[in-house]
Amino acid sequence: MQSDRKIIHVDMDAFYASVEQHDFPELKGKPLVVGGGQYGVVAAASYEARKFGIRSAMPGKIALEKCPHLIVVKPRFARYKEISQQIRKIFYEFTDLVEPLSLDEAYLDVTENKKGIESAQEIARQIRSRIFEETGLTASAGISVNKFLAKVASDYRKPNGQKSIHPTQILEFMEKLPIEKFYGIGKVTANKMHELHIYTGKELKQKSLEELTRLFGKSGNYYYNVVRGIHHSEVKPHRIQKSVAVEETFWENLVDEESVFKQLQIISEELETRLSKKEIKGKSLTLKIKYKDFTVYTRSRTQEVYFDNAQDFYETAQKLWELRPFDKPVRLLGLSLSNLNTQEKKHISVQLKIPFEEFE
Repeated sequence: MQSDRKIIHVDMDAFYASVEQHDFPELKGKPLVVGGGQYGVVAAASYEARKFGIRSAMPGKIALEKCPHLIVVKPRFARYKEISQQIRKIFYEFTDLVEPLSLDEAYLDVTENKKGIESAQEIARQIRSRIFEETGLTASAGISVNKFLAKVASDYRKPNGQKSIHPTQILEFMEKLPIEKFYGIGKVTANKMHELHIYTGKELKQKSLEELTRLFGKSGNYYYNVVRGIHHSEVKPHRIQKSVAVEETFWENLVDEESVFKQLQIISEELETRLSKKEIKGKSLTLKIKYKDFTVYTRSRTQEVYFDNAQDFYETAQKLWELRPFDKPVRLLGLSLSNLNTQEKKHISVQLKIPFEEFE
């Protein structure tokens, strides 16, 4: 077990919704969602909205049914990014080993830090205090010896709190932890584990590596290790780039092919812009379609020569579109390029609208 590392996971509290309540004080204390409405999807929910059972990624129509007086605001991503950059500057005052996960959360390795502070708990307190002083927003933090444990811990004292899992507490903590709280175990896997009478880390720990691998494939090895507090992934300030992606989510679903092609043209041009800035080319292009019912379809084409301009992307995307299995309203389109001519740059993901899968 890695007991010599000091890892902090900082997670902003209901970030997008909290920014709106901070910038517009009349919204404070009221149930609010960013994104949603009758035809959209909730991007973020204030804590007041969460009391009604509203969560991010929930269809806006359902959210309004749960809370008819819900306030719906459009997202302002330029503003969220501006504040996110302020927060990251604070992180870098303490360490250069910062791994952002999204605009509102990041891992920090503070084993050796710029302030010479011995206590990771004290560093987390100072970071959270600075964030509040500079932005007026609250953050929660988890502190432990690896990323998995820090991530789990940060969720324990939300909002505006922090929790530390000391090396001597790890095994006991993991045995009591409900399966649903394990980072990386979603609803489907949790239900499968329940069918196997696995409800907490204690029951999970009783399963052998062979049995977990048989039941859950490659993930079995991950479950076997993390329930024992073992997670070797380091904080990576610079990820190896494997793909470049541009996605757009639509406030109103696309129902005709003309609208789809128009959006694919825009996405193709944006992808070309991103690639030219980084001097990157790739040989594999993937079209992603998310339908109104949230089913996702992807189709790829790989060629011997590099794709490198918007017209190439657009013409190939049209051909991939023709292979789609369904004629249903489309809520998201995306193009991603992989099999790149470089392995030395970090992964880039460009969200033009709401990145629904990446909220609190």
